[in-house]
Amino acid sequence: MKFYIETVGCQMNALDSELAAAALISNGWERLATRKDADLVIFNTCSVREHAEEKIYSALGRLKHWKTQKPGSLIAVMGCMAQKDKGVVFQRAPYVDIVVGPGRLDQLVELVNLAIATGEPQLAVSLDRFQRRDMPRETRESFRQFDPIRLPETRPRVFQAMVRIMFGCDKFCSYCVVPSARGPEQCRPPRDILEEVKTLADQGCLEITLLGQTVNSYRYVEDGKTTRLAELLEMIDRVPGIRRVRFVSSYPTDMTDELLAAVRDLPTSTPYLHVPAQHGDNGVLQRMRRRYSVEEYKELVDRIYETIPGAAITSDFIVGFCGETEEEFQRTIDLVRYARFKNSFIFKYSERPGNEASKRYADDVPEEVKKRRNNELLAVQNEISAELNRRFLGETVEILVEGPSKREARSVAQEETLYAECETQEDASPTRDADNFTSLDALVSTGSSSNTQLTGRTPCDRIVVFNGSTTLTGTFQRVRITDTAPFTLFGELAD
Repeated sequence: MKFYIETVGCQMNALDSELAAAALISNGWERLATRKDADLVIFNTCSVREHAEEKIYSALGRLKHWKTQKPGSLIAVMGCMAQKDKGVVFQRAPYVDIVVGPGRLDQLVELVNLAIATGEPQLAVSLDRFQRRDMPRETRESFRQFDPIRLPETRPRVFQAMVRIMFGCDKFCSYCVVPSARGPEQCRPPRDILEEVKTLADQGCLEITLLGQTVNSYRYVEDGKTTRLAELLEMIDRVPGIRRVRFVSSYPTDMTDELLAAVRDLPTSTPYLHVPAQHGDNGVLQRMRRRYSVEEYKELVDRIYETIPGAAITSDFIVGFCGETEEEFQRTIDLVRYARFKNSFIFKYSERPGNEASKRYADDVPEEVKKRRNNELLAVQNEISAELNRRFLGETVEILVEGPSKREARSVAQEETLYAECETQEDASPTRDADNFTSLDALVSTGSSSNTQLTGRTPCDRIVVFNGSTTLTGTFQRVRITDTAPFTLFGELAD
């Protein structure tokens, strides 16, 4: 039996797909790169934006004909949309066989087997967090942890891996569906995380990314001892073979001095911090139910730059949130100019039914105004990113080579245009971070194995493109920077 997984959304979803694939492979399934010959097609879905959901339902509609031509084939929907819509998925797409929420992925293989054996649709989702407030313990337990065996062949690159250190979220930002879709905040035991990291190191992993909805909120208490992210980084730093560690995404008020010192002092910790601000006006932040002020965020930015030399900060911003005025929007531009982010991920507000914002505030900013503000803020960030990158001209940086670049035929000007086009796409997800820009690579072709265009990343997460042999993939190399663009550095091997 063969399966295919298509994934949209954040890095959490990417990891869920990897783990789901590992579970299926461990039970005798074969993974395919396309869905043409698959017996099981899985859509791992996102609910952050309405457009992302509608794209999935459209894709499901196109599969109806595929399924009728292939008797016995199965369609599964997993992820946040599955948890949010539950049985509605079957109503809108009655040819779907399996719906499983992110808190029930441990049942995926069982659900597939049941669907094959019975021919009946299978549903496994967690309890609704807001409808069952009278059952907090049962609701928490219904969002189960899912961390099966790690298989190198399920990762895009053997030498890079993501490790989930916590599940769910308790911040309850008014615009966000994550607390409902992924459940209450639950932190994994440090020993389990450390064992997983050691396994990955034994498999040849050099770089890991620790994941959490608010990853720097990590706190695990056992036998009277509290372990926070700073201590966890120290433990991972001692694992032989691991060369780089990064973590995403961070919540501003949980960025402690101890954590910043750990990032500065630990050899494996990288000076890259993704700290979403979301807005630059205190009134909008209050409506968003973010638990800090603009002044507090600026103080955090100052602390980061003072503590960690050469730190790169990235952020998320939502434009066109309920009631946003021109003056409020201009304050967001002011914050971007003040913080000088390496890059920012900018999104037009998309109302999501059921969350606090949809109940309390009107989505009253016209679409054309949202689009204009999106482009204005992006232009400011492009200018800052270009200026920051120009400082690397002539410097030599160490990169982890990720493989052939697929932008080989693109000029610097074309690359900048592509970024702007992709950044304003409707299906952009507010939970993604810089790693998601590798999706741009799919726009161009690769080169020869002897002297092709390769790509890699610096410790501060800047993309570097250079010419070299593909045998360098998965190694650390020193590259001298010879040209720059807002989101890419170009260079040549220094050794």
